[in-house]
Amino acid sequence: MNARAGGLSWAIPGTRAERAAAIWSFAYFFTLLAGYYVLRPLRDQMGIAGGVRNLPWLFTATFLVLLLAQPLYGELVARLPRTRFIPIVYHFFAANLAIFWLLAALGLGKVALARVFFVWVSVFNLFAVTVFWSFMADVFDPEQAKRLFGFIGAGGTAGALLGPVITIGLAGPLGPTNLLIAAILFLELAVYCAHRLEQAAIALHGPRRQAVAGARIGGSAFAALPELVRSPYLLGVGAWVSLVSFAATILYLEQAHLVAAHVHGAGRQTQLFAGMDLAVQILTLATQVFATGRLLERFGTGAAASALPAVYLVGFAALAMAPMLAVAVGIQVVQRWMNYAIANPARQVFYTVVAREEKYKAKNLIDVVVYRGSDALYAWVFDALQALGLKLGMIALAALPVAGGWLVLSALLGRAQERRARLAPAAVQGE
Repeated sequence: MNARAGGLSWAIPGTRAERAAAIWSFAYFFTLLAGYYVLRPLRDQMGIAGGVRNLPWLFTATFLVLLLAQPLYGELVARLPRTRFIPIVYHFFAANLAIFWLLAALGLGKVALARVFFVWVSVFNLFAVTVFWSFMADVFDPEQAKRLFGFIGAGGTAGALLGPVITIGLAGPLGPTNLLIAAILFLELAVYCAHRLEQAAIALHGPRRQAVAGARIGGSAFAALPELVRSPYLLGVGAWVSLVSFAATILYLEQAHLVAAHVHGAGRQTQLFAGMDLAVQILTLATQVFATGRLLERFGTGAAASALPAVYLVGFAALAMAPMLAVAVGIQVVQRWMNYAIANPARQVFYTVVAREEKYKAKNLIDVVVYRGSDALYAWVFDALQALGLKLGMIALAALPVAGGWLVLSALLGRAQERRARLAPAAVQGE
């Protein structure tokens, strides 16, 4: 690499054009996650308000909604260039939030609205973030991704820091309902940043690559499933994502039961969740700015992806020995920190070595449908284990061997990604 300038190079190691694209990517992710993290504590509190015992049903409803949405998104991707379908996705979600605000302001169907909102936020989170990372995998090549995805991820973390601060500070004086307006504004700002990133991509790759970005991706609306089935590499990534869901769902449901039993009142529960979000984002931001890129370059994607199952191995063992609220909260904070700061950037690098159509279609199928389908499946597994009489500690113990297998898979995927990056660097960038 030539012409790495000083100044910001300690945080954004790259050329002037790479830094410009990375800064707009940072801003895009910042606004996107600021909006989501305004909503997340509201979602978690509404999940409890809708009844802890109903959470498996809410996970199942989320999966069914995603099954319906996936081919519609595939059709959008097939027919429109990314310069058009990305803004459409975010404008659609902003319009949905306006409808929720109106219904909540009118006080219509509070329990039903809480359940629908829980499902909607779960759908929105995955679609919005997956579209973002598909865009990143399309703009940056594997070598650039290793250097820059840590910094870009820090943009999301900074936004995720702002979101809980807004929720904690304004939920009281403004009321939770009016926080939806803040989320709408952040989504519209994300659309503007995506537009500016498209312009920065011209300087980064030149008119030839911009012509690729401006063209339709094409293919079938239902191409994602065949793409996934015929690729052992993508099947491995899909299994990795499903195992993320397994561990996260088990821990989330254990936490939900402990919070419902020991923390009473919507206000206290919302503050607890917002406080956890704040702690996670502070730890993650420091790691992403100072360490993520260097760790990915030095140790590779396999070692980085392995960090998350390693945390769960220790965490589930601790929860098996001491199934208490403080332990569950501590594990939740650490696993989310490792996921956002280390493992998730590695997972996004996995997608830089697949074909362009796969980046938008198969990736969306994996990161959205497979993930939420796994949520629904493992929520029912948790419910079944409880019905069999297993306590929270025993369920955590049963999860340990699954986390061990996930650790092995992480190392194998890292080797496969490095091999693909060496063999076909140009093909995966659509050139």
